[in-house]
Amino acid sequence: MSRWIKWLLLANLAIIAVLVFAYPQLMVSPGKAQPAHVAIEKDCFACHLAFRGASADKCMACHQPADIGRLTTTGLPIVDGTPFHQGLARQDCTACHREHTDRLAPADGTLVRFDHSMLLASQVADCKGCHTAPDTRVHRGVTAQCSQCHGTKAWEPATFDHDRYFPLVGEHRASCETCHPRNDTSRYTCYGCHEHTPANIREEHLEEGIRDYQDCVACHGPRARFDGGGHRRGDRDHHDDDDD
Repeated sequence: MSRWIKWLLLANLAIIAVLVFAYPQLMVSPGKAQPAHVAIEKDCFACHLAFRGASADKCMACHQPADIGRLTTTGLPIVDGTPFHQGLARQDCTACHREHTDRLAPADGTLVRFDHSMLLASQVADCKGCHTAPDTRVHRGVTAQCSQCHGTKAWEPATFDHDRYFPLVGEHRASCETCHPRNDTSRYTCYGCHEHTPANIREEHLEEGIRDYQDCVACHGPRARFDGGGHRRGDRDHHDDDDD
């Protein structure tokens, strides 16, 4: 290789090196910054260390762990915040957070990947300190921690003790979709097998003085709760002579 070609290559490498440090947002940026960081989008070293990548220490220069979830970076109170960063086992921002919204972002576009291993054992055991149970029939009245059914890797799939609510015995040993349309376990129907209509059910139950008949499994099924006359215990207390 001739000398002038070597000098040309070295010159090109030198120019590239200068450009990388002078305009890193153009030369090596993996994508746009989050909207909140637009003001420092062109200042890569506001978050990165040379040759070592993003630094949690630089994150915490603006985002004080003691204030995260409580105050904004400008000192304003956060309404309905969830301050849990104060008790993390280690302050490693990049373990959960991703800054750039393009090439380094996950396929689903999520920029935060929470890792429960970052929490202290006492926080992991206190699910309700951060999570509110959904307002569904299955979750109402549950006093145990979320970990009774759910894991920390993902909300679904979850273990579920079906016998606690409706034992799947006899002809009820059916697939989930038979009772839960489209596998939506937040609701159920008995019409998949039992050929009733809402109008007929309403008429027959009102004739017996049963006004609360929407929840079929409260009375029917392996653990039906009926009195000797075929009525659910307590239903007579809800009966009156007025038609709906």
